[in-house]
Amino acid sequence: MKLRYLAAVVCFALTTFAAHAQIGVYLNPIAIHASDSVQDTGPFNFYDLNSKSRWLYGFNLGGYDDFFHSGALNAGLDVRLSDLHGGNAMLRSFMLGVRVSGQLKSRPIKPYVQASIGVGTTKAPQSTVHTSKGDFGVFGGADYSFAKHVDFRVFEVGYGSLTTISSATVGAGGNIAIPAAKLVTVSSGLVFRF
Repeated sequence: MKLRYLAAVVCFALTTFAAHAQIGVYLNPIAIHASDSVQDTGPFNFYDLNSKSRWLYGFNLGGYDDFFHSGALNAGLDVRLSDLHGGNAMLRSFMLGVRVSGQLKSRPIKPYVQASIGVGTTKAPQSTVHTSKGDFGVFGGADYSFAKHVDFRVFEVGYGSLTTISSATVGAGGNIAIPAAKLVTVSSGLVFRF
């Protein structure tokens, strides 16, 4: 009998907690500029031949839950999956992050920042081999509320790092160790709030 009472109290507490939460779901186009300071001349080069950088295009699918509210500031978690391609190269990442957002006084604009970590998978253009490595990113942007449950993500920019596939990471006798790539991201789109 005590277990039923405890379960009912926990259920009630979770419903009250969820009633104040602000959940958003987004599916946005994204572009990433990946660059390295060293050129890989081996067969698993992630970039074009004679190049140390590449643009990749794709989408972000994710969601956030701002479960902490304190005046004009909110905080919560963000989870996102990115799938990008460019010149037959591929980059996919799954990230979990801490998000802080706010609302400008008497304006429908909500700026936010977040720090995320996760796993990124890359594939070189001339290969079917994939490698997965640790990934991190810092993002900032602004959402504009134009309907009760819909925001326009005016912009999101980010900076991150990921060790991409290279001849050294695959063990194909690359010329030198390739450092982690710098990732600069830009995105925009719609956010649906519940």
